[in-house]
Amino acid sequence: NQPHSKITPFSNKVVFMDVCFLQVIRTAFVLLLVAILSSERVESRKAKVVTTSLEYNAINCRSHSASLTDFGGVGDGKTSNTKAFQSAISQLSQYASEGGSQLYVPAGKWLTGSFSLTSHFTLYLDKDAVLLASQDITEWPVLEPLPSYGRGRDAPAGRFTSLIFGTNLTDVIVTGENGTIDGQGEFWWQQFHRKKLKYTRPYLIELMFSDNIQISNLTLLNSPSWNVHPVYSSNIIVQGITIFAPVTSPNTDGINPDSCTNVRIEDCYIVSGDDCVAVKSGWDEYGIKFGWPTKQLVIRRLTCISPYSATIALGSEMSGGIEDVRAEDITAIQTESGVRIKTAVGRGGFVKDIYVKRMTLHTMKWAFKMTGDYNSHADSHYDPNALPEIKNINYRDVVADNVTIAARFQGISNDPFTGICIANVTLRMAAKAKKQPWTCTDIEGMTSGVNPPPCGLLPDQGPEKITACDFPADSIPIDMLELKKCSTSMTYVGDKWLF
Repeated sequence: NQPHSKITPFSNKVVFMDVCFLQVIRTAFVLLLVAILSSERVESRKAKVVTTSLEYNAINCRSHSASLTDFGGVGDGKTSNTKAFQSAISQLSQYASEGGSQLYVPAGKWLTGSFSLTSHFTLYLDKDAVLLASQDITEWPVLEPLPSYGRGRDAPAGRFTSLIFGTNLTDVIVTGENGTIDGQGEFWWQQFHRKKLKYTRPYLIELMFSDNIQISNLTLLNSPSWNVHPVYSSNIIVQGITIFAPVTSPNTDGINPDSCTNVRIEDCYIVSGDDCVAVKSGWDEYGIKFGWPTKQLVIRRLTCISPYSATIALGSEMSGGIEDVRAEDITAIQTESGVRIKTAVGRGGFVKDIYVKRMTLHTMKWAFKMTGDYNSHADSHYDPNALPEIKNINYRDVVADNVTIAARFQGISNDPFTGICIANVTLRMAAKAKKQPWTCTDIEGMTSGVNPPPCGLLPDQGPEKITACDFPADSIPIDMLELKKCSTSMTYVGDKWLF
C-alpha cells in the first residue's frame, strides 16, 4: 500500500480555485456559443431570400422595374401613398425610351388618392395588393368637363380626376395577378344622394387621348361612379376584369368605351348598379360638335348581373356616333335588358352596324329594348332638329328564359329605326309576363325563326332567312393583336423586392 498523500489546507484551496476557474471558463464558453448561434439565427432571418417572377401577357414588356416600397410606399391601409405613386411614376418615366418601366405594387393595403400614369409604362398589382381609394377629397384634383359632354354628369361644373388617370399617353398597361382596386364608393354615393357634390364623382380608371392601352386581370370594387372609362382613345384591350358594386349603387357602370376606336372587351364578369358595358360618344350639341365616334368595338364572353340596367347599352350619350359593334357569347342573369339602345330628339349622331349573336339570358325584364325617348339633356341649348339615325341592328342566336317582355322597340316619329334584323331567337316568357310581349312603333325590319312571334312591323321572312343578321366576314384590327409573354425576375431580401 502506498502511503496517503498529505493534503494541506493550502492544497485544498488550490484545488477549489482550479475547479472554480474551470466552471467560469465553461460558463463563458456556453454563453459565447449561445450568442454565436443566436446571432447566426438573427442573421439568417435578416438574410431570408425568396426569388420569384412576374409572368403575364401584355401588349409590351418592360426593361426596368421597381417596387412601390422603393419610393416610400406603406401598405398598412392607413398611410396615404399618393405621393409615393406620383414619385415612382415620375422617376420611372425616364425609362420611356429605354424599354419602358414597370411599377410593382406588392401585397398590402395601399391607401391613395388620384395619380397619373406615364407612357411606355405598366402598373402591376400583386394578387394580395389592394389599392384603397382615399376619402380625403383634397387628394382628388378637379378637371374641366369633357369637351364632348360640355358639363359634368353629376353637376354642371367639372369632375374629380379618376383614381388612376392618364392623358395623351401611348403604350399604357394596368394589370396584375387579379389584384384589387377598391373605390370605397359608399362615401361618394352618400354625397351624391344628398346632392352635396359640386363636381362629378371620380371613376376608377380613366385614360383619355391615348393609344395602345391594356387593362387586364384586376378586381374592381365599389367604384364611386363608372369603373373603366377609356375616352378619345384607340387600340384598347380590356380583358379578364371582375367588377363588383351593389346593384343599388348609382351609376356604377362597368366598362364605358367613349369616343374610342378599335376596342376589345373580353372575359369580364360584372355585377353593378348600372349598365355593364355602356358605349358612348358625347352628349347632345357638345358630342355633335366634337364629332368623335366610337367604332370597331368587339365584346365577347361577358357575364353581367344588373337588375336595373342593361347588359350592353348603346348611348344615351351617342351624339358623336356609334358604329361597327360586335358582341358575342354574352350571358346575363337577373338583368333589366339584354341589349339596349338609348337615344332622343336632340342627340343627333347615329347608332348603326350593330351585330349581336349567341346571347343567353336568365330572368330579364326585356330581352331587347331600343327607344328614342331618353330625354336627359346636357342643357337647354340642344338642337331639337338633331335627329339620331338608328339602322342596321342585328340580333341572332339568342335564348332566354323567365322574360317579362320580349322587346320594346320605340322609334321616333318621322325618324324610324330601320334595318332591324332578328333571327333564331327563342324567348321563354315568365309566368307573369305581359300579355303583349312585343311593343313596336316607328321601326322597320324583319325576323326569321323568332318565338314568341314578333310584332307586325318585323314580319317573319321564313326559315330560309334563319342565317340572316350575321357578323361581317372581316375582323377588326384589334383582334389581330397578339399579346407578348412577359417575365420579370424578383428577389425578396429582408423586406425589399429587388429586380
